[in-house]
Amino acid sequence: MSKWTAADLPDLTGRTVLVTGAGSGIGLIAAREFGRVGAHVVLGVRSPDKGRRAVAGMPGEFEVRHLDVADLGSVRSFAQAWTGDLDILVNNAGVMDVPAARTADGLDVQTATNYTGPFVLTNLLLPHLTDRVVSVTSQLHRQSRLNVDDFDWRSRRYHPMNAYRDSKLALVLFSLELQRRLTASGSRVKSVLAHPGIATTTLAAHSSANVVNRLGFLLNDPEHGALPTLYAATQDVPGNAYVGPDGLGSIKGHPTVRKPGRAGLDGTTARALWRATAALTGIEH
Repeated sequence: MSKWTAADLPDLTGRTVLVTGAGSGIGLIAAREFGRVGAHVVLGVRSPDKGRRAVAGMPGEFEVRHLDVADLGSVRSFAQAWTGDLDILVNNAGVMDVPAARTADGLDVQTATNYTGPFVLTNLLLPHLTDRVVSVTSQLHRQSRLNVDDFDWRSRRYHPMNAYRDSKLALVLFSLELQRRLTASGSRVKSVLAHPGIATTTLAAHSSANVVNRLGFLLNDPEHGALPTLYAATQDVPGNAYVGPDGLGSIKGHPTVRKPGRAGLDGTTARALWRATAALTGIEH
C-alpha cells in the first residue's frame, strides 16, 4: 500500500490556513506545503521578521502576523483583527520542558503556550472557521497525570516535563470536548488531532529528556514529522481523529489515523477541564 506524502495534498486554491508557531520546525514545513498547493497561508508568529525571512522565496501566498499564543492579550488582539473566513486553523505553536515561569496574565508559560492560548484562540476564531481545527499534540500525553483542579501549576511543585505531558493531554481533551460541542450545535467544522511522533526538531533537542542526539536515526525527520499535520488538515478524517506516524509505537513513519491514550477519551474530564479553562481565561462556556 502506498504511503501518504505531501505530494498527495489536494489543491487548496482559494482556501485560507492559519498556522501558529510557523517560523520554524514542522510548523514552517506545513506552512510551506500549504502554500505550495495554493492556500493563502497566514503565519501566526511571535517574531514577524523571523517569519518573513523564513518564507522569503517560497512559492505561494504567505502573510505573516504577530501572535504570541502564551499572551492572552496578543491572542485576543489577533482574533479581533481577523476578518473573513478561516478554513483551517493549525494550533502548532509549542514549547517543551522549559523552566517555571509566568506570563503577564499570571499563567504558567508552558501550559499557556501549549494549551491555554490555543484554547482561547480557537474559541475566538470559531465564528470564522469553515472546515477544521488541527491541534498538534504529543504521544507523551499518554504519560500525563493531569490535575484538572491545578492544570496551571498554581499549587503543585512545578516539573517541566510533567507540565509538558499535562499540556498535551489537555490539548487532546480539548479536541474531544470541542468536537462534542461542534456536533451538538450542528456545525460541520471538525476538531482533529495530529502528532509528529518523535521528530528531530529543536523542540525536543534542548529537552532534558532528549533522545534526539542519541537515537536520531530511529526518529522522524522534520519533513516526515509535518506529515500528520498536513494529513489531518486536508484528508477525510472523522471528528476528533488522532493522526500520527504509522510505525512502531507511532514514533516515525507516514500518517495514519490512530487512537489517543485512554485518558484522552474521558468525556467527563474533558468537560471539567473546559469549564476550568474557561473560568481561568474568561471564555464563555
